[in-house]
Amino acid sequence: MARENNASMLAAWVSLISNIMLTIIKIAVGLVFRSQVLLADGVHNAGDVIATAAALSSMRISKRPADDDHPYGHGKAEVLGSGIVSIILALAALYIGYHAVLGFFEEPAQASLIAFGAAVLSLVWKQALYVYTLRVGRESNSKGLLATAYDHLADVYASAAAVAGIGLAWIGEHYGIGWLSYGDPAAGIIVSLLVLKLAWHMGQEAIDILMEKNVSSEKLSEYVTLIRGIPEVKRIDRIRAREHGHYILVDLRVSIPGEMTIQEGHDISRTIKTAIMDRHQEVDEVLIHLNPWYRNEG
Repeated sequence: MARENNASMLAAWVSLISNIMLTIIKIAVGLVFRSQVLLADGVHNAGDVIATAAALSSMRISKRPADDDHPYGHGKAEVLGSGIVSIILALAALYIGYHAVLGFFEEPAQASLIAFGAAVLSLVWKQALYVYTLRVGRESNSKGLLATAYDHLADVYASAAAVAGIGLAWIGEHYGIGWLSYGDPAAGIIVSLLVLKLAWHMGQEAIDILMEKNVSSEKLSEYVTLIRGIPEVKRIDRIRAREHGHYILVDLRVSIPGEMTIQEGHDISRTIKTAIMDRHQEVDEVLIHLNPWYRNEG
């Protein structure tokens, strides 16, 4: 677990430093060569710096052990960080869309191969970061790092649109196709819609976890199968499970033979807990209530 935590923190730091560098490159090139889509993407990257910093802070908090004030741990700090990232992405999408629309009412800027190169660099860099952070985020089940990964994916969309927009503008300029000169702002509008959709998805997931939505029915079925494999368990009266950031809490009620002793009931509870936690590393706690069962109940 400590190894996974270190890997996720390293990935978050790599993302933060990369976002700072890409922000400087894109804003500088966008200003010099008057590329609306590249400038908007650079401002989006500036928002990414804040978002990644928020994700990094929430990840550090979420790793703190449970205490008297937070007996279930601090896992939801990552979910809050993910929610903050979704808000920043939504604001960035609106900003990109607004300035892209304005671009249609202005004289199109001269297409630049340097701006095109900056967009290509961002595309390749962000794709590599997305693959890297997604892999580490899934391995560590870190909501904060997964939010950062999807933030990188939004940048992949933005950079791909910038490459296409600047490339089309360059083709239009050199081959006298006037309408292609507006490829830059048109790409900006497409980017804004894609980023807005991604922000909505992330925000919805964060709200579901904060509202303690049950985990998927498939995962619950896996828990049920394991519990039913224990002979002493005669009935599952209730089972619930909720995500708490990078881990899951399971809450269940089961019926066992009423003539069993407290010690035997305790041993069965431990068997159930071990069965679930050994097969599902993301489960951090299993809360079990035992009910008495008698043969005439069926």
